[in-house]
Amino acid sequence: MATAPVPPPAAALPETVALIAMRNLVLFPHVVTAVSVGREKSIAALQHAIAQDVPIGIVLQKEPGEDDPSVASLCTVGTLARIVQHLDSGEGQYHAVCQGLKRFRIVAPVEGQPYLAATIEVVEEAADVSAESEALALQLRERATELLSLLPSVPAELVHALQTTREPSALADITASVIDADVNEKQALLDMLSPSERIGQLLKLLSHRLEVLRLSREIGERTKEQLDDQQRKFLLRQQLKTIQAALGETGADDEEFTRIEAAIAAAGMPAETEAHTRKELGRLRGMPDASGEYSMLRNYLDWMVELPWTIEPEAPLDLAAARRSLEADHFGLERVKQRIVEFLAVRKLNPTGRAPILCFVGPPGVGKTSLGQSIARAIQRPFARVSLGGVHDEAEIRGHRRTYIGAMPGNIVQGLRRAGARDCVMMLDEIDKIGASAHGDPSAALLEVLDPEQNNSFRDNYLGVPFDLSRVVFIATANVIDNVPAPMRDRMEVIELPGYTQEEKIQIAQTYLIHRQRESNGLKAGQCEISADALRSIVSDYTREAGVRQLERELGRVMRHAAVKIAEGSTADIRIEASDLDAILGPAPYEHEAALTGNGHVTGVATGLAWTPAGGEILFIEATRVPGHGKLNLTGHLGDVMKESAQAALTLMKARAVSLGVSPAGFADVDIHLHIPAGAIPKDGPSAGVALFIALASLYTDRPVRHDVAMTGEISLRGLVLPVGGIKEKVLAAQRAGVRTVLLPSRNLKDLRDVPESVRATLRIVGLDTVDDAIRHGLTPAEEVPHTGTAGG
Repeated sequence: MATAPVPPPAAALPETVALIAMRNLVLFPHVVTAVSVGREKSIAALQHAIAQDVPIGIVLQKEPGEDDPSVASLCTVGTLARIVQHLDSGEGQYHAVCQGLKRFRIVAPVEGQPYLAATIEVVEEAADVSAESEALALQLRERATELLSLLPSVPAELVHALQTTREPSALADITASVIDADVNEKQALLDMLSPSERIGQLLKLLSHRLEVLRLSREIGERTKEQLDDQQRKFLLRQQLKTIQAALGETGADDEEFTRIEAAIAAAGMPAETEAHTRKELGRLRGMPDASGEYSMLRNYLDWMVELPWTIEPEAPLDLAAARRSLEADHFGLERVKQRIVEFLAVRKLNPTGRAPILCFVGPPGVGKTSLGQSIARAIQRPFARVSLGGVHDEAEIRGHRRTYIGAMPGNIVQGLRRAGARDCVMMLDEIDKIGASAHGDPSAALLEVLDPEQNNSFRDNYLGVPFDLSRVVFIATANVIDNVPAPMRDRMEVIELPGYTQEEKIQIAQTYLIHRQRESNGLKAGQCEISADALRSIVSDYTREAGVRQLERELGRVMRHAAVKIAEGSTADIRIEASDLDAILGPAPYEHEAALTGNGHVTGVATGLAWTPAGGEILFIEATRVPGHGKLNLTGHLGDVMKESAQAALTLMKARAVSLGVSPAGFADVDIHLHIPAGAIPKDGPSAGVALFIALASLYTDRPVRHDVAMTGEISLRGLVLPVGGIKEKVLAAQRAGVRTVLLPSRNLKDLRDVPESVRATLRIVGLDTVDDAIRHGLTPAEEVPHTGTAGG
């Protein structure tokens, strides 16, 4: 904006003018300013004034939000302006530099034009040469000059215009265009036709504005001494505090400090911890909030007052109710439930005693996490779950030191804050998935947490004070206990949760899963029924897992199929039979895998039993021989231990060749190839030794392995069958696969007590002491072998 005294126009002023309605601009006479227009009528008015070389009327509209104002929507008084320069931006916007000439008053609108137009009456101002008028003008010039001295980056032309303008009316208009006032206040100044009245109003506005600017400069000078380079970004906040102090107002910080102090008193902290927290609060009081440490200390105090330092009175334990809760939430798992009831009974008799750390170990989907939730409901305590899968930073357990940006307490303290109780049930999920890294070993940090003798003074790095974890009921879960470090295993009581049998899965589906999936898919009871044969087929032919997660997913697919039929209106209810599953779920991915060993006439194929973190599996071992030089080839992604078992089986086979009726010369001119299908899956462990030997014995004696027999066990070079682990999971896998006879090391027969009686009743269990027992029970007798030639020979 530029201002300068304007000489009177040479041509006579028109009585009818085109008008431009402005949303937030008031143009004063004697002032030059830039105007931007984009509405069609405003552009048309501007083009008309340019083409005819006539003044144009600049008028403020009463409502800024109105997009198409009429003449009646404009203020009564406006300013005639001469267009000095104009520019078409090419984007629907016109820019013009306008020079204010005279005030005018709208008399009547003029219709029929593509722009706003009106007849006007030019307001002629009488010259006021009184002493009072000159005194007011002098006062106005002084105030306006002082105002400009307090503003940054003021054009020199503007200062010169104020100092050289003598006419009071022109001086008032130039000052009114400079002052930082509301657009309605400026319109009120434009409406004032008396120069004296206008100068009086301007002096009031200038006085207020000068006081604000003086105070702002004083605040800036005082705060500048206190701020360094890093704190300058908080200048506005410091200015606000100084303004509040100057006005006698109390800041919100005092109320906040009072609230924190009351929270510390009510938190029930130990004496040393409370003294430490009050000391930190004192530091916060004396710290400017622009300091980089202010927000960190403020967050620390929030954590301290929100942690559960006290223990609420415990509700009496009802063991009968706990039993009902466990039975309602979980099917089977009788030994596990009994151990949990024993745990609760001890807590009831000795509430202040140190509870053992329970660790549920089992394949996915058997209900480890939900068991922890059931325990929390049974003892009526809050439940907090801490997921440890993939944690590789010790600070995730012990927290970060407060000196780091973004520091937070560890997962243990965070879980306590979420639970809101110091005696909660905390589930440490997937404890076997912790991994060490360059940032430390989280399992080492857990040793103090899981030790009942030490966790009464657990120290989180962020808190910096001891916290008592002795009343927390810790429950851990893991899929493979071998992945848990030995010192941590020593601190926990391991409770194994084996996989479910087919009958148990059917019962779980009927009791829990079908009802849950029916509800989640918007179906009511009776709208979708699954027959017993269909359910059994889903369990045996469409799922092959230790848990029930895949079973629930398949039931969900069935329910969604029914939901589509019912939503389309083709049926009101539906019953799923076994014959419908192929159309709904597709071809069955599983079959009785024992049939894959052949029809009883193929040699060199044995069925082994393997343990995996997801439960037991059957394992096929294929052996063949080709002309060569006595080389042993192994394929199927085998680990070192299994490769060594295969080498031991071949050596044992050579040692027993004569007793088995095999010529020792038959090993020199052939290569042996042992292959275990599913080559993309890594396989390792010693428990396939018996199956590897039987596959080789079948190959060399031309006696097929019984197709309904599966076996497990480690072998020695003396021919002994040694015990292995995972017996229950392996036996369940054999039963799922349709095996009828299971060969186990004799020293593992005691482990069959963990196998449900319903499974043992369907299987023939044979104990093995030596490989001769395995040959006797695993190979087809020689007299039953049809003479069809030698396989692989």
